[in-house]
Amino acid sequence: MPRPPLTPAEYWNLYKPYRGEGEQPAPAPDRFEWTQFPDHGPGPELLGTPRTVLELGPGEGADAVYLARRGAQVTAVDFSAYQVERARRWWANEPNVAFVHADVCDFLVTEATEYDAIYSMWGAAWFTDPDQLLPLVAKRLAPGGIFVFSHAEPAPDVYGPQRMHGKWLEGRERELTVLRWQYAPHMWAELLKRHGFDDVDARIIPPPGDEALGTLLVRASVDRFCLSDQDRSQTRSATAVTVPR
Repeated sequence: MPRPPLTPAEYWNLYKPYRGEGEQPAPAPDRFEWTQFPDHGPGPELLGTPRTVLELGPGEGADAVYLARRGAQVTAVDFSAYQVERARRWWANEPNVAFVHADVCDFLVTEATEYDAIYSMWGAAWFTDPDQLLPLVAKRLAPGGIFVFSHAEPAPDVYGPQRMHGKWLEGRERELTVLRWQYAPHMWAELLKRHGFDDVDARIIPPPGDEALGTLLVRASVDRFCLSDQDRSQTRSATAVTVPR
């Protein structure tokens, strides 16, 4: 029996284990959806028509490939070695997408490229301290660039970093505890504005039918032409908005 994961990267190496026989088939990159429900809610139009795109936490990589096949040059960064190796194997013949094995914050610090759009779909933006991530994203967006992310609707009055155990994801016991950061839409708007974003739209997409859990969806941009060097420095060092724990 495999030992429990010891680091967050090892945790995501074990995420969504394949239980079938033989080689796991690649998913079909024919949909791009922010919610967990097929054909529900907005799609890739929230990103505009970007030429360069960065995905934070691509997992299987199907969303990155979807955009790449429609003309974008996509870089997808994940700190799970297993997820990256599998995505590279599945999508080796896709010319417009590159899968990078790195911590997203480390990548954003060292990377010099500016992107027209950066996004995270139930990915790294949910599992990374926003006071670390948001200023780095703002710095890597091209003027007028778009940042979009989604994750599960937060429970009422339960905000900030939340413990999430492996059992919650896969029914596995005695695993490493990881953190996810959850805020109400207005709190995300405050955090984003504190870190230099504007034109923020943060909302809950209600679930369809009798489903219980909706999706938090956030879209924001950065007008880098309006930021002085001093403003950018203050943005990078800004403290968190005060929220209940």
